[in-house]
Amino acid sequence: MILYYQTHSPFARKALVFAHEVGIAERLQVIHHETSPTLRNEKVHAENPLGKVPVLLRPGEEAIFDSDVICAYFDTLHDGRRLIPESGEARWRSLRLQAVAQGLAQAGIGLRWETDRRPAALRYPALADGYTEKVEQTYDWLEQTLDVDAPLDIGHIALATALSWMAFRELPSFRDRRRLTAWFDAFEDRPSMRATPLSGETHD
Repeated sequence: MILYYQTHSPFARKALVFAHEVGIAERLQVIHHETSPTLRNEKVHAENPLGKVPVLLRPGEEAIFDSDVICAYFDTLHDGRRLIPESGEARWRSLRLQAVAQGLAQAGIGLRWETDRRPAALRYPALADGYTEKVEQTYDWLEQTLDVDAPLDIGHIALATALSWMAFRELPSFRDRRRLTAWFDAFEDRPSMRATPLSGETHD
């Protein structure tokens, strides 16, 4: 299988960390692709009409995207404990945490557009403030609600890769939330995270 990837994407990294955690990373050929709404990548667009990574190319089958779908597919390829629980409250807790983590990363991306990526004359400070509020409120919610002792699931992977990306991009810090920070620091030391470091800059 071929994974279209990006070394500075929290979503692509989530998929690759998941692959490491379920023991199938060696089955992937990982190919870096730069993507941006303002810089079309023809190879990625040929497989995903949204032009985004990650994209998983499977021999003899249709391509799969995005990270949520790719992780769900990966969870069918191993014989261990499922990282996306199949039923009960554990399923909904893991998917809710994944949704919060994905939204956190999206808010961070929006904030970067309004503070860094968009030309200064086109930036909208009120929108930047709104994204910042979403980020800070999410950190507070996580500090209060995250079960730091729960078994590993998709929500934890999504959260760790989102928080790592927020720090990588020097966006508002979560480190004054002690429980969240302690959990993240322990997670970041996992082999799956060490094997997938963030690097590189966005090309617009």
